Amino acid sequence: MITPQILIVEDEAITRNTLKSIFEAEGYEVFEACDGIQMHKILSTQEINLVIMDINLPGKNGLMLARELRENTDTALMFLTGRDNEVDKILGLEIGADDYITKPFNPRELTIRARNLLQRTMSEHSKAPSQHIDQYRFNGWILDLNSRSLINPEGEEYKLPRSEFRAMLHFCENPGKIQTREELLRKMTGRELKPQDRTVDVTIRRIRKHFEDHPDTPEIIATIHGEGYRFCGDIEN
Repeated sequence: MITPQILIVEDEAITRNTLKSIFEAEGYEVFEACDGIQMHKILSTQEINLVIMDINLPGKNGLMLARELRENTDTALMFLTGRDNEVDKILGLEIGADDYITKPFNPRELTIRARNLLQRTMSEHSKAPSQHIDQYRFNGWILDLNSRSLINPEGEEYKLPRSEFRAMLHFCENPGKIQTREELLRKMTGRELKPQDRTVDVTIRRIRKHFEDHPDTPEIIATIHGEGYRFCGDIEN
């Protein structure tokens, strides 16, 4: 079995060393970076499976670095930061982070969430799309499973962050069915829904933006108040 490689991007040496010790004790190979320059250098030479990053960093902050990361890779990304306000959390998820944990953190919860994220993302990379389906077509749009992209009617391709792709795949596999937030969150992240967790709503909002740029596209994802969301696209057989 491949040993997962984790990259910790944290400018505080004490916190960085603590995280390194925690994850090495779990059997992971751990790399360290104190800023974006070191992060990119390590990413260019190592097969990193998970990036755990603070937001408050010297030079480019974690939100800027996350955007750069998402432009080039779908490597699993978790924010671990002292910034606990709702705006930062929503922005982090909108950029494409898979998880967001605030300091001070519980080491056991951190390792469990990291392990679950790694198991899910590493298995995704090793598996071919189920049932040999390469793409779903609906209302002029295409969800391409191989590139994990959403392609609009003009042929423009949008590389989807992991959470958006998993949500869209689940919708396309279950057209017309109401999906609760609990079910969607499990499909997207493997986590259970907690009070005030807006991960699902933020992800749906990001997905809708792609369709809203094309006014001729009918409503693809409908909100079912008090229940969840429903995929309303016409899947082509």
